[in-house]
Amino acid sequence: MMDTLKQVQAQAEANWLRLNQPEIWYNTYKFLFLSGYLTHKLVGRFVDSVGCQVGYVPFDYKKGTWAASWDWKWRAVPMSPQILPDLVHPTETLGVITPEAAEATGIPAGLPLIAAAGDKACEVLGSGGLEPHVGCLSFGTTASFTATSHKYVEAIPLIPPFPAAVPRAYSLEIQLYRGFWMVSWFKEQFGHEEVQAAAERGISAEELLNELVAQVPPGSMGLMLQPYWSTGIRIPGPEAKGAIIGFGDVHTKAHVYRALLEGLIYGLREAGERVSRRSRVPLTELRVAGGGSQSDAAMQMAADIFGLPAARPHTYEASGLGAAVVAAVGLGLHPDFATAVSRMTRLGDVFQPHPQHHALYEQLYQRVYKKMYGRLEPLYHAIRDITGYPPL
Repeated sequence: MMDTLKQVQAQAEANWLRLNQPEIWYNTYKFLFLSGYLTHKLVGRFVDSVGCQVGYVPFDYKKGTWAASWDWKWRAVPMSPQILPDLVHPTETLGVITPEAAEATGIPAGLPLIAAAGDKACEVLGSGGLEPHVGCLSFGTTASFTATSHKYVEAIPLIPPFPAAVPRAYSLEIQLYRGFWMVSWFKEQFGHEEVQAAAERGISAEELLNELVAQVPPGSMGLMLQPYWSTGIRIPGPEAKGAIIGFGDVHTKAHVYRALLEGLIYGLREAGERVSRRSRVPLTELRVAGGGSQSDAAMQMAADIFGLPAARPHTYEASGLGAAVVAAVGLGLHPDFATAVSRMTRLGDVFQPHPQHHALYEQLYQRVYKKMYGRLEPLYHAIRDITGYPPL
């Protein structure tokens, strides 16, 4: 766990300020996340939602409060408890809009501001993911697998789950950093022709890239991609890198692009299996949101690789819808979350797995993808030792 602790300490913004800008840190009255800062500007109070405490501060994720005085987090990220804001649970009132905020924004003065949660947690709620058997995939800049649990479960041992948008519930989330950012990376590095052709046709480059996907059979003729373009706290380890194996003379740019999407979804399936194993609740259905969910090709891949129906919400803005659900329950417009979700959300397109494609993906996933990291990990360590990248 020492490497994990070092990573937490290195990534904590408060530690950076304390070490690099001590004059600012020691004169700081309150230390807030963006959600707390915006709340202060709107209601004039130093208060934030429990659901927004997703970061490196001494927070007790199990209890939904600031950590006890004896907790190791105060030593990992040293600060005074007085520097932190008050906390309220999602659905509770943070305050009311001040006259100053009303004048600046046009929001009516006196309107209550309801606590919601982080963007991913709200996205899960807006997608209808209220129970742990519903796996929620986010095809965003950071791709993630999330399931909502009313029990405290650490999907990765010693790494706590994030607060859910539902009060006193937990988002069991595993992230693939740089996720669908890799689509932008591919477009910038290899997609100049497609970008130009898309502009001439008046469509997005992503639409044209999806036409590339259709040219390649499921499995990309054995081209396999491990999507660790950026590492996380525990999974993968800090030494990890991306990898592509299985090249042959039949492979083209289209194969690489399809392998990229398949590798991301393999990674999300592995995350989903970990969450399901830790929560002891099998997955039965998928919800998919985020920018990448607009791709029918990516949606069908998700259904085929997981072997489960994959549905996207009726609206692209699932995170905003989830926040509205929280507000509706908080204001008493709906009596509970189940009612609010049933009345405010619905499924859009549903993609069913193709049995033949799933059988092929199952073989590639079990016999190749799941073994890649273990086989390559010693080489990743050697690369880091020799080149110093990625840095410790």
